[in-house]
Amino acid sequence: MRHLPNIICLIRIALILPLLQAMLADEHVRILLLFCVAAVSDALDGYLAKRFHWTSELGRFLDPAADKLLLVSVFIVAAWLDIAPWWVAAVAVARDVLIGGGALIFRLWFGPLRGRPSIISKINTGVQILYLLGVILASSSGLPPREVLDALAVVMVITTLASGADYVAIFMRRAQSQSAAS
Repeated sequence: MRHLPNIICLIRIALILPLLQAMLADEHVRILLLFCVAAVSDALDGYLAKRFHWTSELGRFLDPAADKLLLVSVFIVAAWLDIAPWWVAAVAVARDVLIGGGALIFRLWFGPLRGRPSIISKINTGVQILYLLGVILASSSGLPPREVLDALAVVMVITTLASGADYVAIFMRRAQSQSAAS
């Protein structure tokens, strides 16, 4: 049972391709179903890992990788299909590229990057999921209205920028402390 969170992460990754295919085929019910299952799986694997202490090194890599793959892919396709503005997708994708690049550089220069996502990062992931859900719903039903999506976009961009800045600050502090310790 201790590997259940990792299995759920792998299922979330496996859902990405069918979700993108559904988006490209304009299959609204399938899009909503797959996106909701993926979003719920994100919360479920985190809950199980924390509640039952089913954490692992693989899970520490797999969970954020699954989140980034899902969200970046959906943002890119949503922008491609013109159901989300390019500038909003670009901010979300740029943050994940920044974090991934920063983590890679840290790993290469300083070694393993230990730590957990900050609260602003968790809030940002939730807001991104909520925004994408709103965009997906609006493309099929017209609801929520454009004003709500615009407000969500602003909140999403603010939390995305705050989260990106937080990660840069964390990487810098850890790099400085490791350099000072050497």
